[in-house]
This record gives sequence, C-alpha cells and structure tokens, in this order.
Amino acid sequence: MARLLLLLADRLNPDAPLTQRLFSWRGDLSPHGDSVPLRLAGALHAHVLRAPDSELARAYPPHEVSNEKLWGAINQTLSAEAEFLDAFLNSPPQTNEVRRSAAALPAALVVADHFGLPLTLSELGASAGLNLTFDRYAVQIGGQSYGALDPALTLTPDWTGPPPPAVPLTVIDRRGVDLNPLTAPEDAQRLRAYLWADQPERRVLTNAALALPRPQIDRADAADWLEERLSQIHTGSTHFLFHTIAWQYFPDAVQARCETAIQAAADHATPDAPLAWFSMESDNGAGGEGAKLTLRLWPGALVLDLGRADFHGRWINWS
Repeated sequence: MARLLLLLADRLNPDAPLTQRLFSWRGDLSPHGDSVPLRLAGALHAHVLRAPDSELARAYPPHEVSNEKLWGAINQTLSAEAEFLDAFLNSPPQTNEVRRSAAALPAALVVADHFGLPLTLSELGASAGLNLTFDRYAVQIGGQSYGALDPALTLTPDWTGPPPPAVPLTVIDRRGVDLNPLTAPEDAQRLRAYLWADQPERRVLTNAALALPRPQIDRADAADWLEERLSQIHTGSTHFLFHTIAWQYFPDAVQARCETAIQAAADHATPDAPLAWFSMESDNGAGGEGAKLTLRLWPGALVLDLGRADFHGRWINWS
C-alpha cells in the first residue's frame, strides 16, 4: 500500500476525466475530510476483487512486481476502468473492523459477570454489524479462550494485563444503527475492498464474520434511534450499548442527544433491567496510544477504566 500511494503521488497526472476529478476535488482530501487517497486505493482494490485475472490483479499481492510494472497496471486500469472507479469514488470510505470485538467482547464479559444477566445489544455506528455478533467470537488470551465455545472466529490481540472474567455470555436481542448500513449483498465486496491485498489476516476474519447471519441494522440518525431503543425496557437482561471508533463522527448535537437519552435510561435502570455503556473511542492520545476503553454501569453509576486498545484491535492494554 505504501508503494501504491507513493506511485500515485509521484506519477498521477490530470490527463483524463477521472484524474482531473481527483486533482480538482473540492473540499478536504485528507483523512479528516473526504479521504480521497483512501477512496482511490479502495476503488483500485475493488477492481482487483471483481476481476482477478486483470492486469492490475496480476500486479497486486501475493504477486511481487517492480514499481514500473505496478505503475503500468495502475495506469492501464485508470484508463480502462474509469467508469467503475469514478462511481466507486462517489461514496466515502466505510469499513467494519471485526478485530475491535477483541475489546467489546471482554467488556461484555465484565458486564455479564457484574449483573449476572443475559444481554440485549445495541450498537451505534454499526456499519455491516460485524461487531454486533461478538458473542459468536472468541478472544485468545494467554492460552485460554474467552467467549463462544464454538467460535466462528478467534481474535488473538497482543494482550497485556489481567484476563477478563471467564463467564458464559448469552445474547437475547441485538440491533444496530448506521446512517449507511452495509447490509446489501454488494456491500460485502465494498467492505473487502478496504481490506488491503497485503493484509490477508484481516480478510480471513472479515469473511468469517460475513458468513454469519446478519443482525438487523437500521438506517437512521443515531440519536433518533437511540431515544426509541432505550425507551424499551428489557426486564431480565442487561442493555449493553456500545460503539467503537464511531462517536467522533457524530455531530455535537447528536452526541448531546445521545448522552441525554442514555442518562434518562440510566435514571430508570434497576437490578433486573440494568444498563451498560461501553465505548472504544479516541481521546486524542490523552492517556496514551490507541483508543480509550470505558465502561459505565447503572444502577450504581460505576465508571470503569478498562484500559486502551489499538484502533484496529491488534493490541489490548487491559486494566
């Protein structure tokens, strides 16, 4: 990917309608805005996935080629597949990193151990819902497996700190929300397009998660959805609300409304209908690298600092 992006930076010219669009893009091209380089990289990989016998596919991993051959294949694709690439560029990048379940699953084990009840799951910014089925996964820590007894996939983060509770986990209901849910059959290929060709381990995990029955993901504003979702009392289960690297993308007004809805639900939480709110979110490095892991529990208004995690779940520093 580094070679690909450097070649594009060095050699791309506005000599065709597609590349003219890239050079004249209005707005912020960076990861803080429209992420145009990421869109182009995803578009090229999407072509590789749909045309495995193409010239570009023969220049992508696992094949090893020179920069000249790689650039030749890129240049040919930019011309021959301009219509496909142009359409792909219209949508912003959207991923669903299943390895973030390496943090969500242990947090859910803490909740199950604390309240002793099955879980009702609600995920904000759920995308394709791959982390909404974390109870079907396992996390391998120090030679021991935590989570599902017959897991659809096993996550192996570099774990430091004590292990989570080794307790059974039962989910009785699950739903998520996203402004643009990736739940259509063609969306799976878009997800795969943003898992780079030199990252086979991510593709294996994502394919295993995609093979599971898809949970319901509602297309809605997070605040509107959450107000309705939290108004439903699930007696006999803990409502486990969670989000992973999503909160930062919500407008301030949406965050405020979500917090108000959560506090209202917290005020009505009881021992037989408790509420848990887990977040894996950036705090701009205030406490160190990666994302901060925070778990809030009601009744009791407990706030637990669970540690930090790599944004893609490659390591967990559990506290």
